[in-house]
Amino acid sequence: MAAELNPFKIAQRQLKIATDALGYDDSVYEALSEPKRLLTVSLTVKMDDGTFKTFKGFRCQYNDVRGPCKGGIRYHPEETVDTVKALAAWMTWKCAVVDIPLGGGKGGIICNPKEMSEAEIERLSRAYIHEVAVIIGPNKDIPAPDVYTNPQIMAWMMDEFSIMTGYNVPGVITGKPIELGGSLGRGDATARGCVYTTREAAKEIALDLNGATVAIQGFGNAGQHAASLMHGLHNSKIVAISDSRGGVVNLDGLEPHDAIAHKKKTGRVAGLPGTEEITNQALLEMDVDVLFPAALENVITQENAGNIKAKIVAEAANGPTTPEADVIMHKNGIFVIPDFLCNAGGVTVSYFETVQNTYNYYWDESEVHEKLNKKMTDAFHTVLAAAKKHNVHLRTAAYMVAVKRVVEAMKLRGWI
Repeated sequence: MAAELNPFKIAQRQLKIATDALGYDDSVYEALSEPKRLLTVSLTVKMDDGTFKTFKGFRCQYNDVRGPCKGGIRYHPEETVDTVKALAAWMTWKCAVVDIPLGGGKGGIICNPKEMSEAEIERLSRAYIHEVAVIIGPNKDIPAPDVYTNPQIMAWMMDEFSIMTGYNVPGVITGKPIELGGSLGRGDATARGCVYTTREAAKEIALDLNGATVAIQGFGNAGQHAASLMHGLHNSKIVAISDSRGGVVNLDGLEPHDAIAHKKKTGRVAGLPGTEEITNQALLEMDVDVLFPAALENVITQENAGNIKAKIVAEAANGPTTPEADVIMHKNGIFVIPDFLCNAGGVTVSYFETVQNTYNYYWDESEVHEKLNKKMTDAFHTVLAAAKKHNVHLRTAAYMVAVKRVVEAMKLRGWI
């Protein structure tokens, strides 16, 4: 992996910018620049054809000074340990920036779930929990869904941990089905948080979201819900969407419901009736009001940042923008809502799920939305105020808010 696009190196560089801006010495950066714990596991699974296949998995616990670690589990053929470490770091700052009492963790398995049966995925999921059970739990580390994982996989994982423990432990994992202690409002929480912060950003730059044009790069869970919510809540016009197999555009606007149905039926957005094809790169550079990068890391770099024309870039994905691209877009007057602020809705409602599991009392969906709206709005304006006070772009401001909270907790506990 090229050093400049190594996600963990990028996370470290972003952290260094923030610790320098806060006036901390190198010892603070060093204390925060590496994960507290990293577990690598080998998972041998019996496949449907009777053969055995071994997969490599990871669980990273980056920092737990403010509470148990929290973070998703990815199933991806190109998963790397550095990606997991970067995502765990970003989860640390994500929990801190929205001020919830959790730390940062992340997990992953190198696999291609698109080429596996449901039974094979279940056996792999249970094997993973069997190996990482020693370091997870409601008071240690609480996993959740991420790329190519879902509530059903979380249900298998919760069940496996409960079997090993000897009693039901719903709080070991979040993003579960509602029937097993999941929270209402969790399904669209990441996108809903993105839309709430986009709403506040639009107010800041006097952009009317009614009729505003929107392009979404990545039409998975977050991208689909972002399309539906922007269209449904703000009457915004979704003009382009894409996935890993390409994209489609209609400048008169797409109907999100039709696009989602087409994606579910065909497995891709290409071929959506009434649209023309567009590449992922061309979509990123469209002249739109709002751009949602909602796929994977490093899609906006110094090579294409100067071509970004959106007024607001709302980072639904983790790590879509490199530090060099940040500087370019800030200079060009683009309002970038940084990933670990913008997409923190998912972990916030996961936190709400943990609270509900602990109390064994569950909220209705309107209460979840109300609490999420307040958390995301408060966090946005805290970061915006820091950006204005220190004359920095929003990502550095978000880091400054989050890192300061983590450092203060570490000082109080005598860790530094």
